[in-house]
Amino acid sequence: MSTRKHTALPKAQTLIEALPWLTRHHGRTVVIKFGGNAMVDEDLKAAFAQDVVFLRHAGLKPVVVHGGGPQISAQLDRHGLVSEFKAGLRVTTPEAMDVVRMVLAGQVQRELVGLLNQHGPLAVGLTGEDAHTITATRHRPTIDGELVDLGRVGEITAIDTGAIRALLDDGRIPVVSSIARSADDGHVYNVNADTAAAALAAALGAETLMVLTDVEGLYENWPDSDEVISRLTATELEKLLPELSSGMVPKMRGCLHAVRNGVNTARVIDGRVEHSILLEIFTDEGIGTMVVPDGTEGGPV
Repeated sequence: MSTRKHTALPKAQTLIEALPWLTRHHGRTVVIKFGGNAMVDEDLKAAFAQDVVFLRHAGLKPVVVHGGGPQISAQLDRHGLVSEFKAGLRVTTPEAMDVVRMVLAGQVQRELVGLLNQHGPLAVGLTGEDAHTITATRHRPTIDGELVDLGRVGEITAIDTGAIRALLDDGRIPVVSSIARSADDGHVYNVNADTAAAALAAALGAETLMVLTDVEGLYENWPDSDEVISRLTATELEKLLPELSSGMVPKMRGCLHAVRNGVNTARVIDGRVEHSILLEIFTDEGIGTMVVPDGTEGGPV
């Protein structure tokens, strides 16, 4: 008699493929920057929540960091406040900061916590203000040789991981809004979410930083080629930074900061693909671009 071929066998093969990655990442912290199209598309949001809860039940410790660019822009428009960008950062007046704070902590975070908690009492929302998790000072970048005032845009000066570690130890999923308070002037500042995620990943000693984007990864020679770089070292990335588009710079600077400060890998992945997080972490092929520290040997990471 021939052995009956079970139609569910491919599911078992998929699980077996994930086994070495499950073993490698078990008990490790993964910081995920949630943004881009995944933040506004209902199906992608639901898939993202499933992925994060899967990580938690698979023995990893996910931490989610989010911004809210599209939602902030929409709310500013409703209030008649003009959005202006300099050096890729939103100029944030005190009036605009009130809107930013409301949208991030009161809208985007609440929705994300709700999506995660459809699968159990797991997610807890906090902002960088809470327990002094993120401390910042006014960010004054230099553009064309001159200091530019961006208003309430913050540059991170300190990270306190106590509250996040306590939540992780309790089996929770921290969801962190990228706003921070200054120790100098007491003001609340809007912090770039890519930068905040990278700083938290380094401070937590995370296994990996994952940044969701609206592109497949870092392209080899954009716009002349759509070939995605699958893996590069910190030094290789540093050489590419001056050539990158303004939107990719904070993401890739964040990846560079992470791997140079103790994070094993930093990954830029396509948030437009459902379950991209699971595809990246638990399959042999992976997707997107992975940045590794200098001197890291070849092979799977």
